[in-house]
Amino acid sequence: MKTVVLASASPRRKELMELLGIPFIIDSSSFEDHVTLNLSPTEQAKQLALGKATEVASRHADSIIIGADTLISFNGEILGKPGTKENALKMLYALNGTRHSVFTGFSIIDTKTNMIFTDVVETIVYFRSLSEREIIWYVETMEPLDKAGGYGIQSKGALLIDHIEGDFNAVIGLPLSRLAHALEDFGVMVMS
Repeated sequence: MKTVVLASASPRRKELMELLGIPFIIDSSSFEDHVTLNLSPTEQAKQLALGKATEVASRHADSIIIGADTLISFNGEILGKPGTKENALKMLYALNGTRHSVFTGFSIIDTKTNMIFTDVVETIVYFRSLSEREIIWYVETMEPLDKAGGYGIQSKGALLIDHIEGDFNAVIGLPLSRLAHALEDFGVMVMS
């Protein structure tokens, strides 16, 4: 089997890839993921995932490269990583009691055949109506600072969520079922 390469340093994506039960290596992409206002969130997520996979593909012959990117879209605006407590508070107050979309794009490249597949999964996330105390508590955990949209659904951020419509793993960063199915077209059998 060809070497499978995950083009991401995300510990969450690594954990999800491990669930597939296939051997893989990690080679983090240095692709600059700029958000472009003239693209829809769907197209942006696809473009960023492909950019990451393409950048890593240049370093691996005869390999299968997987790139991914996750975007949060709320009221027509892309929410990135807040970086500061102040920005996290603003994001969480805005998301409080509402719904938003999470778009996770992924791209697979076979570096020998140049076969490329790119797809995106949209999941709708509904926030509970949170008290000011709950929002401040969550920001004080420091967890939201490096998470798109200011929360991590796979950890303490799960306490903010009422429910979702769609793929939970895609919100974390990798739509496993869709990825596993797509990998089969590249000769990578996950469920065999």
